[in-house]
Amino acid sequence: MSETRVQPLDGGPAARVLVAGASGFAGALAAQLVWRHPRLELVGITSRGDVGTRLDRLYPRYRVPMELTELDLDSREDIDAAIVAYPHGASAPTVAALRGLGALVVDLSADFRLRDLPTYERWYGEHGAPELLEGAVYGLTEIYRDELREAELVATPGCYPTASVLALAPLAEEGLLADVVIDAKQGVSGAGRGGGDEMHYVSMDENAFAYRTEGHRHRPEIEQELEALGGGAPVTFVPHLLPLDQGELASCYVQTSEPIGKEALEALYRERFSGERFVRVLDAPPGLRDVRDSNECHIHVTVEERGRVLAFSAIDNLWKGASGQAVQNLNLMLGLDEGEGIS
Repeated sequence: MSETRVQPLDGGPAARVLVAGASGFAGALAAQLVWRHPRLELVGITSRGDVGTRLDRLYPRYRVPMELTELDLDSREDIDAAIVAYPHGASAPTVAALRGLGALVVDLSADFRLRDLPTYERWYGEHGAPELLEGAVYGLTEIYRDELREAELVATPGCYPTASVLALAPLAEEGLLADVVIDAKQGVSGAGRGGGDEMHYVSMDENAFAYRTEGHRHRPEIEQELEALGGGAPVTFVPHLLPLDQGELASCYVQTSEPIGKEALEALYRERFSGERFVRVLDAPPGLRDVRDSNECHIHVTVEERGRVLAFSAIDNLWKGASGQAVQNLNLMLGLDEGEGIS
């Protein structure tokens, strides 16, 4: 295993970056993306449970030859930006401390995604830094690109909302949503490195099942964003687990407020996403294998014979659904090309 600690930078770095929580799935990938980024210098990776372990031993495929340390912000005046990959609840105090140091922050938890504090408290409990909610920018790049260029704190969307809102955005923007059912399926990495009993191999092998069917905390996030686009509608959201490590497919079934034909629907989507490098509108339903280890979102739309719109969206939940999108947003915050390091 290589002992080199020299990053493959292209000239001077645009920012010195810390990844907090780098021992989890999303944090480890974020560290890898920053490590190989031509303009970002990875100056620290932290962990709460694997201190002293090199990341390339914990995750050999990522090849980041740095040791995980405890987070000590009193000694981290050398950072310009941070990606925080903590669970909800644990993230907010760390984000607040980093903002106190003047660092730009991209948060991967749910702590700053919901704009309404009572809604957050209903689904997640007490908030650790409610004073920062108003200034946080929701990090769905294809929707909030201009705001992200001026942002100091970005809330990276959940993976389910990323796939779902991108699939529905053109309809929401045209006010065409009347009723939405989202049937979403995901690999087990979406539950994090710890997972649970249902993530054990004997439970998941050759198996698939729905969970949190009466209400999932990503539903209010999806509803919030559709409403912000001008297309609020009742949303039924049911997630499922698949026996895969990575990947996510959102199948959205939409009753529209007025009829729309297949040709007009396809034209609407192709025009909306024509300038987006990471969103592809396909002629057939997408597959998960085609987006694995990429920051792309593949979308297909059609109209079934009774007039209901079907919109399918596939992403890699660790990339576009988490760390890839986090780096895409950090690029914008730093004035870099948004595809640097992730294209």
